[in-house]
Amino acid sequence: MGERATGPGGWLARRTSTQLAAAMGVLAALALSGSLLVTGAAVRMDQREKAALAALDDYGAMVSKLGSETSLSAERITEADAAWLSAWLSAFQSGPAREARTLEETCRTGRGGAGVRFIRAPVGKPAGLAALETVRGERAGRFGEDVYVVRLGRGVLCPSRAVEVVVVRRPFGALDIAVGRVVDRSGQAWGWAVAAVIATGLLLLVIGLAAAAVARRRLTGAVAEVSRALDRAAVGDFSLRAPETEVAPELTELTGHVNRTLDRLDELLSWLRDSADQLAHDFRTPLARASVRLERLRATATTPEARKLIDEARSDLAQITRSMNEAMALRDGEAWVFESVRLDELAAQAADLYQPLADERGVAIRVEAEPVSVLGVRSLLQRAVTNLVDNAVKFSPEGGVVTLTAGVRGGRPILAVADQGPGFTPAPRPGGAGAGDGRESHGMGLAFVRAILKRHGAVMTVDDGRPGAVVTARFSR
Repeated sequence: MGERATGPGGWLARRTSTQLAAAMGVLAALALSGSLLVTGAAVRMDQREKAALAALDDYGAMVSKLGSETSLSAERITEADAAWLSAWLSAFQSGPAREARTLEETCRTGRGGAGVRFIRAPVGKPAGLAALETVRGERAGRFGEDVYVVRLGRGVLCPSRAVEVVVVRRPFGALDIAVGRVVDRSGQAWGWAVAAVIATGLLLLVIGLAAAAVARRRLTGAVAEVSRALDRAAVGDFSLRAPETEVAPELTELTGHVNRTLDRLDELLSWLRDSADQLAHDFRTPLARASVRLERLRATATTPEARKLIDEARSDLAQITRSMNEAMALRDGEAWVFESVRLDELAAQAADLYQPLADERGVAIRVEAEPVSVLGVRSLLQRAVTNLVDNAVKFSPEGGVVTLTAGVRGGRPILAVADQGPGFTPAPRPGGAGAGDGRESHGMGLAFVRAILKRHGAVMTVDDGRPGAVVTARFSR
């Protein structure tokens, strides 16, 4: 048992080109998505940093202004001071040129930059946006110890949208002050960049899959051409060769090897045909002479026993001649013309051919067929079927029935001939074709039939019909 490929190399070796291209496309899309996430995080951090610097600047401006206006110690601050702080905060909030954008613009467009404030004194009511004090948020230590990133939900700051605010929370004297800036969103330029990257990723994925589909189709076509040439060679037809460069240049080396192998096999088979021709020529003359001499000898024979022996010898010579002719037909290149052959028609023709002989012997021939076709050589398949019917009629008892069946069984075309003769002994003849009970025609005939079916990619089985035998040819297509 061979070793299975393991590790990344083995995994790659088991993948198809389409799977690899799809995997590369997915990895490219993941890489682009990852880069978008990293870039987006970096942009978000930069926007938060800008908002934090602006908030710290706002806090410094507020502290500077408050320090120049009054002393705000806990002992001296009054409710009047708290009311003044509230009015002052409103004026400071809406003062000229304080913000890059107004709160109204931020709520309308979702873009950041607007500032928000909150002040709580020991006495009186607090002023500003209370959520800056109550919503704790996430500490942003890299911008300062008292800097937080706070997410304000819909309706807290803006009626119809949630915003993110960087808040500076620091005490000043007796006051608790929170100053914040709304963080800008990705922005239009960033949105276009994201859309462009996503579109590029999708385009790359589509191009990769399309290229993989084209490559798969090209390779599949090339492999189909190679398989077609090998299938034809498997049944003895070496006229077809695989294209070496037209279909798939990647398979040029493989198709070259296949074609060279087919050329060599064709050469060897040509040599075998020539050798068979020579052997046939060498055998035909002695066989013809022997037949003539036996004929002359029979004319001079004086006893029935001598004439019987001569007739048996002549029958043996005729059998040898017929077997040699059948073997020559199998190897004859001119006979290999492949076409669509109807097995049901062959069965009906064989039944019609042998019906007179069957009537003479008191045997009935029955055909049970449905339309079914195979690719093959009509003349050779006719010989195979007639051989089977000849054996079945010859060895069927008087009153017996020979049944010819053609159809599809298990998704495969089949042709079967069943008789009610003596059948076969369990011990198979060497070579697996005939029987061990001395039935010569069955032995040689089935060997010939088996050879024809093998050339057509079919398998022959011989089963016990109880009584008789059932010879079945199962074709692959």
